[in-house]
Amino acid sequence: MRNKARTAGIGKVESFSLRAESASLPIQSSILNSQLTVTFLGTGTSQGVPMIGCDCNVCRSPDPRDQRLRSSIYIETPECSWVVDTGTDFRTQALRENIRKVDAVVFTHSHTDHIMGFDDLRRFSHARGSMPVYASPETMRDLERVFRFAFNTSNLVPYYLKPEPHVIEGPFKLVGTLITPLPVPHGDSIVNGYLFSRADQKLVAYLSDCSAVPAAIVDLISGVKVLIIDALRDRPHPTHLSVGQALEVATQVQPRDTYFTHICHDLPQSAESRLPAGVHIAYDGLKLRL
Repeated sequence: MRNKARTAGIGKVESFSLRAESASLPIQSSILNSQLTVTFLGTGTSQGVPMIGCDCNVCRSPDPRDQRLRSSIYIETPECSWVVDTGTDFRTQALRENIRKVDAVVFTHSHTDHIMGFDDLRRFSHARGSMPVYASPETMRDLERVFRFAFNTSNLVPYYLKPEPHVIEGPFKLVGTLITPLPVPHGDSIVNGYLFSRADQKLVAYLSDCSAVPAAIVDLISGVKVLIIDALRDRPHPTHLSVGQALEVATQVQPRDTYFTHICHDLPQSAESRLPAGVHIAYDGLKLRL
């Protein structure tokens, strides 16, 4: 299995083989010795990979990295931990990664593949008394509509999810991390990507769903250590970046490392071999330590 440039520009990246060998020994944030750790909970598109009823080479691939749940990340810092999006597979992802603590949830947008695991936050909500929820005004309205039972403040059942809404209208902080919303087009809609910074260092830019990256956003994230960006497939798509388009954005941003996410069954993990140095295809369970 190829392991090209796995540590370029970042503190440490845990390979798939190492993760598989140490699966019975989950790594706790207290011993990570890093400012910020990103775990890819899922790297797949809205239908996941393999797709239901598909017999293509990627959907039948023996490489476990070609098995992709819906896109989401889990971020740990010395002070707190949070998840970006709770997709359809969130429960499975949390169990797989042995997640024991979630202090907040940050949403990019309200499409089904990014919100439908919302109620599985109830375990973490009960542990801390409530669950801070950060979302744009449009996304918050959709969450309140779809999960009305949770946002109903008259519901006193203790084990139910208790959302604590925080509408995003600009940069905000989660303890020592500055989170800057990055509004980008996703077809005809505008969704939030996010820039995560600590001690005035741009650590991670996360753009999971976008069909373009405006010049103002490129300037804002320029020089970030890690760019995580939508790269659905080689062929153009009306609501997502292609591999070629994602590479163009990476050339403009000039990150230390770039990781593709939100990948469909047209793009195998093996395609990483043809990408430029410092550009990778992320996979479920991959950890980046910065």
